[in-house]
Formats: sequence, C-alpha cells, structure tokens
Amino acid sequence: MNQVSKALLYVEWHQRAPERIPVQYNPTEYTLDKTAQIAEIQIPGLDSPLQQFVRGNSEKLTLELFFDTTEHGMGAGATSVTTETDKIYQLIKIEPTRHAPPICTFVWSDQYPGSSVGGAQGSAAAGAVLSAAGSIGAAAGAALGNQRRNGFRCIVEGVKQKFTLFSSEGVPLRATVTVTLREYKTLDDQMKRLKLSSPDRTHAHVLQQGDSLASVAHHHYERAAAWRAIADYNQVEDPRRINAGKFLEVPPLPNLS
Repeated sequence: MNQVSKALLYVEWHQRAPERIPVQYNPTEYTLDKTAQIAEIQIPGLDSPLQQFVRGNSEKLTLELFFDTTEHGMGAGATSVTTETDKIYQLIKIEPTRHAPPICTFVWSDQYPGSSVGGAQGSAAAGAVLSAAGSIGAAAGAALGNQRRNGFRCIVEGVKQKFTLFSSEGVPLRATVTVTLREYKTLDDQMKRLKLSSPDRTHAHVLQQGDSLASVAHHHYERAAAWRAIADYNQVEDPRRINAGKFLEVPPLPNLS
C-alpha cells in the first residue's frame, strides 16, 4: 500500500534550523487567488476605455486544516489538540530577531498549481499537457520565462481556529484551522525570475522528473542541440543518466546564431 504524501509547511526560522511541519490531515481543498491591478484610460470618443496593466497583486492561498487528538483518549489527562494547532498558530507570531513572522513554503507534491508555467520540461505530465494544447500553447508557456513553481513561498497572513470538541476537563480535542497565506517574493528573486529566459547569463536549474539535458537547453537557449555546453560545464559524463533533484548550472551561450 502506497503511503499518502503529507502536505507540509517548510519554515525558514531566522536563528534556528529550518523546520518541516506536516499537517495532521491533508486538506480536502484549497483556494488560490491571484489578481492584477488594471487601470482604465479614458479616451473621449471610444466605445470603451483602454486597459493599462499597472502591477500584479500578491497571490493568496487559503486552506482549511483539521486536527484531532481523541485517539489518545477523551477522559482525564487527554491530550490537547493545541499540541498540533499551535504548530500552525506560531507561524503568525513575530520572531524577535527578524521583527516579523517567519517565511514559509507550502508544499504537497511537485505537481503544485503553476508547475507547468513557462515551459514543457517541468515534468512528463507537463509535457503531455503542452502537447495536447498544441504548438500555440507551448509557445505561450515558453514566453513566460522561469516563473514555474513547485510550492507556495509565503508568510502567514491569518489563522482562524475553531475548537469543536472538549474533554470533561475542558481540554480542546478537535479543531478546524483556516489558514491564509500571502505570497512572498523578494525584489532580487523577482528580477532574477523575470530575466532567467535570457541565454546570455548563467542560470541555476534543478532537474525535475522527465527532464533531459536537451529539454533544459531548449528552455534556456531555445536550442535543444546545445545540451553539450551544459554537460561539459557540469562535468556530466553520461547525459542519459541524470537524476531528478540534481543541481545544474546553465552557462551563458554567447553565440546563438
């Protein structure tokens, strides 16, 4: 029997080691909300105003988590469900040395929404999706550069706790926690991602399932045949034997003619 993959929050504490906090029960659903700020330019005599993109707004992820400690007993000395919920609640608290809550990443699987954005090499499944969509869809994806993601880097914006079952001593035993996560991106990270499609600078690439050196070369250079430059730079002896998770540096390719 296959073990069910647990959703987790990866926490980047300021002055202690990063921490993985798996949820007790996987969420049954979650909601992603991404909007853009659009300005309307009014021009007399036109049927409708012109639309001007101003900027993107932070994306939000909302999910509901369930916690239960009744399996440890419901009588005297019962285990409080807060032993689980406080792991989530602490993520909205201020770290004294950072003067802000910690940065987190919500991760569940490598097929997180957005993992197929910007190219076909993210996974075999992503390739199948782009093939089905046709060459127009593939071209549109490639034009978005390196904006793929396999998780949601964020800060915790809201934690709403609802306790629904108590022991005879008033110890909470069951809870539903609604968590709101707000997208977190530094200026440096955003500038790098917007420019990563340029072949004249060195890029970092972590191999995903289904990747090949040819697909990596196609993404960064738009020339699959240029895979040898990547192999030589990273001292890859057998390009047929590269494993997912391997870190590659993609060197500049000065002559693209």
